[in-house]
Amino acid sequence: MSAAQFELLNPPTDAISAIKFAPASLQLLVASWDKNVYLYDTSVSGGRLLRTYQHRAPVLDVCFGDNDEDAFTTGLDWDVRHLNLSTGTQTVLSSHTAGVKSLVYSSQHHILVSASWDSTLHIHHPSSPSSPAASIGLPSKPFSISLTPTKFVVAMATRALHIYDLASLASSSSSLPQTATTTTDSQPPPTAIPISVEPWQRRESSLKFMTRAVACMPNDAGYASSSIEGRVAVEWFDPSPDSQARKYAFKCHRLANDQGIDVVYPVNALAFHPVHGTFASGGGDGFVALWDGVAKRRIRQYQR
Repeated sequence: MSAAQFELLNPPTDAISAIKFAPASLQLLVASWDKNVYLYDTSVSGGRLLRTYQHRAPVLDVCFGDNDEDAFTTGLDWDVRHLNLSTGTQTVLSSHTAGVKSLVYSSQHHILVSASWDSTLHIHHPSSPSSPAASIGLPSKPFSISLTPTKFVVAMATRALHIYDLASLASSSSSLPQTATTTTDSQPPPTAIPISVEPWQRRESSLKFMTRAVACMPNDAGYASSSIEGRVAVEWFDPSPDSQARKYAFKCHRLANDQGIDVVYPVNALAFHPVHGTFASGGGDGFVALWDGVAKRRIRQYQR
């Protein structure tokens, strides 16, 4: 192991479902199936466990808000929670009717979006605690979500993708009736109010098999998606024929067995570099690969 990387001490006791770095420091949030969220200081070798936040059920996703003290969590208890990392106080912002797979926070529009297996999105305004969440119905279960400064992308079952304008989501969900907030598990969660917001674009994945992950480009130009069939597609938001002609897909995360036959692995994770625009893919083969999407080549592969 090189000096540039190290294994965290005091890791979770079960599978890790999500990790996120703080916006202004080297603090790291880790969500786990052991029903806890862990906060680490990674500025020192080996890391330092700062605090553990217990939940009622396995935690599937976490993200930071506008600063290093505000975070949001969600998981198999169906709740979307605001977590004050300094005090440990948890506030239930809304409750879905099934497990919540993902959530993302837009610092430009100050909204939190959660995506649940009940086939809905909830739009929250954390800076207005008395504002209820807005609920948007989806045609099928969401598998992965991502956003740019202006767009929100949700990849769903049946290979469907919806692209929303974030400004439209923020404005449509900002004028709902005020309600009391929920601060403890003993109180009923706030009821999300259904609203109707048309997607900016509706698309079908250019990959033939089920989508596993989607990640937006940091330059707000497009997104990458991956499937269970060891492929990644790169597409652009611009609907013009010239722009759509640039989209492409490629094979990855495949290993030849003893008979020389390729074993195909799902591509479970995608992440773009926030500055350079290169992206990483993580596959079921246990490898992480770095890609240059413009030059259409692999830069590096990290061994298992």
